[in-house]
Amino acid sequence: MISVELALRLRAAGLAWKPESGDRFVIPGREMDAEVFVVSELTIDVHQAPTGPLIRFNGTTEWALDSVPQEAVVWLPHEGRLREALGPRFRRLEPIGDGFAVVVEGRGGDEERHVDLDAERAYARALLSVLGE
Repeated sequence: MISVELALRLRAAGLAWKPESGDRFVIPGREMDAEVFVVSELTIDVHQAPTGPLIRFNGTTEWALDSVPQEAVVWLPHEGRLREALGPRFRRLEPIGDGFAVVVEGRGGDEERHVDLDAERAYARALLSVLGE
């Protein structure tokens, strides 16, 4: 998973977010900085009833937080969304040693490699370059 700092850099560089099911985000500044939330159409949990486990379908498990404006949260895009944002400039993901390199077409047409220990962070670094940070 990418860091909040890297996610903030992506947002500042112009990465727009249209929330989709499965997207992860954090809510900074509300004493929940370390809590990662996931956009979901439906929340399901298991409840231990006297008759045995029940699978419950709920609207929300965070009952104390009814809603929060999108601009107050920080999106932590996952690998697929980062690759999608790279568009046709994405060439390939390569394993290298203990990490990964994302290869993209650079501004001059040459290939650029962006390396990190984590594939998602390598994608994020490549996207920062594509967005012109």
